[in-house]
Amino acid sequence: MEELIGRITSSVGIDDELAGKAISIILNFLNKSAPKEKMEELLASMPGASDLITDEGGGGLFSGGAMGAMGAMNDLTSAGLSMGQVQGVTKEVVDFAREKGGGVVDEIVSSIPGLSQFV
Repeated sequence: MEELIGRITSSVGIDDELAGKAISIILNFLNKSAPKEKMEELLASMPGASDLITDEGGGGLFSGGAMGAMGAMNDLTSAGLSMGQVQGVTKEVVDFAREKGGGVVDEIVSSIPGLSQFV
């Protein structure tokens, strides 16, 4: 995850701690919303990613689909990211996940209603 954190800090201009927190929020949302077997495949392709999965985050009442994505976006802005930074972090996480996990990322995105409008 250090490689991804480095990419985010460089491209988005946030510190390592905030980058790690943002990655955790995104992974927690995906873990709650995506098919379990697809998430297991993705997490296996990204060493250290499963360590960032917690019971926190994911938007509370807004836990799945497009509403879950809105909840995750709210969590990201509450963590201190601007909308532009949320977009930058999301792009870097998705790009990194595609590099490491291949087609499973697109399968995850298409399995969560409304997510494609955010990525």
